[in-house]
Amino acid sequence: MKKIVALLFICIPYGQPLALMAQDPIPRDTSFTLSATFQKERRYRPYIEVATQDPTGIALSNDVPYKTIGGRTLSVDIYRPSVDPEKQVIIMVHGGGWRSGDKSQNKDMAVAMAKRGYAVFSPEYRLSLEATYPAAVDDLKDLISWIRDNASHWQLDSANIVILGCSSGGQLASLVGLTSKSHINAIVNIDGIMAFKHPESAEGEMAAQWLGGTYEARPQTWEEASPLTHIHAHTPPMLFINSSIPRFHAGRDDAIRLMDQWGIYHETRTFDDAPHPFWFFHPWFDSMIETIVNFINRLDTK
Repeated sequence: MKKIVALLFICIPYGQPLALMAQDPIPRDTSFTLSATFQKERRYRPYIEVATQDPTGIALSNDVPYKTIGGRTLSVDIYRPSVDPEKQVIIMVHGGGWRSGDKSQNKDMAVAMAKRGYAVFSPEYRLSLEATYPAAVDDLKDLISWIRDNASHWQLDSANIVILGCSSGGQLASLVGLTSKSHINAIVNIDGIMAFKHPESAEGEMAAQWLGGTYEARPQTWEEASPLTHIHAHTPPMLFINSSIPRFHAGRDDAIRLMDQWGIYHETRTFDDAPHPFWFFHPWFDSMIETIVNFINRLDTK
């Protein structure tokens, strides 16, 4: 009896992350990781350290479902201080170019904020390989509704919600905060662009993938997805925390001028000689956390 041997050849496009070839039904890009980012950035700044935080005293609930769509369940990690009922809420949106990254990358920042008395919600949302704009925006708005509906269970001050994001998460947090029908108390934008098509902007392929096409093909979508387009008389107070890289400030100064016209409170903190993903690292981490806490505290006096 002859044996028949079957050979299976798998062709992987050059440069394609192997994670995308896995059997996971949800396409994933795992190229943006804390480890890889640290290795890259310390070549230029050997003094940096990952800002690891001790979670002792924090109540952590991982992978809590908040939304199901098309058979897909989205979850959120919840970090809470173990004391003090009626906690103020911070929604923390991870970055990754609308294509990569995950909610676990917010862990150390979430722990730091939870230790200061906040209930932090770090959500999963649909990235561009799974669904293009406005899917991620819809997910985050649905999370806000879910938080309000479940506030008593988690002992939350549901009338007091701050939305915060880093990089593409900063863009998303700003857009959601500016366009949500549900009241948002404040927006914290950490090195996220305010405009996709702008003299300061350098957005290209990754933005085009998320927005469903290039600016030339979909100019209205690029404008609609830009938080700058949505500054209005009832814009929540905003805090901008930035690196020293101008392209990640795109549209910020224009937004500030508009907020000044409307009399909207805002603050800006720019770290000199800081890389784009500074929020992961010392020596910037502690100053960033204190800037956020002081901003939120000042809102109570406005």
